[in-house]
Amino acid sequence: MSAVNKTHIEGLTTIASNFGPKETMDRLETEIRTKGMEVFARIDHAAGAAEVGLNLRPTELIIFGNARGGTPLMQSAQTIGIDLPLKALVWQDAANKTWLSYNGPGWIARRHGIADKGGVVGKMSEMLGLITKKAANP
Repeated sequence: MSAVNKTHIEGLTTIASNFGPKETMDRLETEIRTKGMEVFARIDHAAGAAEVGLNLRPTELIIFGNARGGTPLMQSAQTIGIDLPLKALVWQDAANKTWLSYNGPGWIARRHGIADKGGVVGKMSEMLGLITKKAANP
């Protein structure tokens, strides 16, 4: 597994998956739930595109988190609520390679001017790194 920078999108971490899109997303959901977080939604963008007669390679978003992690950040800057709960995107490129992308919590915190919650942001970053690596690798 390696982090990639396909088009350099600031704040976005993208890792290669050793599994197909559905298996990657299912593994990610399992890891999220194992860590005690709630899954609020899974949005299948490809299915939505198909419903209106358009083609889109597999692209699915998962929205997840918990109040214990997000609330301290919102106490510092309520505007961070636009970026919380956390999200991760599993997608397949034109070469049929599966990728997993997410916004880094440090970048999200900086975006909202939060400088006083380094411990929370650090734990969130570590957790995201662990669950995404487990989802993408055997």
